[in-house]
Amino acid sequence: MTAPRLLIFGLGYCGAAAAGAARAAGFAVTGTARQAIEPDTVRFDAAAPAIAEATHLLSTVPLDAPEHAHGDPVLARYADAIAAAPQLRWIGYLSSTVVYGDRAGGWVDEDTPPAPSQMRGNRRLAAETAWCVFAGSRAVDVFRLAGIYGPGRSAFDALRSGQARRIVKAGHEFGRIHRDDIAAAVLAAMQQDRVPGRRILNLADDTPADTATVIEEAARLLGVPPPPAIAFAEAAAAMGPIARSFWEENRKVASRKTQSMLGLAWRYPSYREGLRAILREEGADRPA
Repeated sequence: MTAPRLLIFGLGYCGAAAAGAARAAGFAVTGTARQAIEPDTVRFDAAAPAIAEATHLLSTVPLDAPEHAHGDPVLARYADAIAAAPQLRWIGYLSSTVVYGDRAGGWVDEDTPPAPSQMRGNRRLAAETAWCVFAGSRAVDVFRLAGIYGPGRSAFDALRSGQARRIVKAGHEFGRIHRDDIAAAVLAAMQQDRVPGRRILNLADDTPADTATVIEEAARLLGVPPPPAIAFAEAAAAMGPIARSFWEENRKVASRKTQSMLGLAWRYPSYREGLRAILREEGADRPA
């Protein structure tokens, strides 16, 4: 039997993890890159043949760059090719929980209507809507990701570089999702036998927490003192627009329905398990 073929637009932090999980499960994987210098990669502007061969397609392309202000770059270039792909049966799009907007600390779940309160949330929601056009003929999964972390992208890195800030804002708790749980969720979704249609999946851990608490736990695990606490009102003056926009919204994201639909439980249900796993992995990667 021919192996299913996965095409990933964007082999960045999440895309590379999804690629590894898919290859381990028997998928043939191709990814796009600006410069295709690695095996099994193609240049973004030369991806049409890979689309035609794909049975599964995942887009991880962010929308934060100025050139993305006018829409999703993958769809701008390849919407017609995706619609015509003869073997394509599943499409996944990595979006963001920013589409839920500010909920004053309240909970949202997969059935909560999106209500973005920022331009980047509006862009994400527009991209979700555009990808879901394909749901009439393919299974389409929209993954709404909380704060992404993992090896090389955690509170440990900020502490080691001296850039960690323990900002305190009462009641500002939010969810995170470990890189490996993202990959596991994508793989589980791809392996399900589904009819065409759209599905919303929330990728957020089970334990929302404030940033200061996570920094404190990371410092404890490293055996170093945490940085001094800074009141949000004081820290906000030095923040850029993106950082400020994060602190202006406050919501908690439930993902129990997603875990049930995918038939899995998060490997790292809170930042505590996730941080300990990162420290173990980083220790294993370092020479004795």
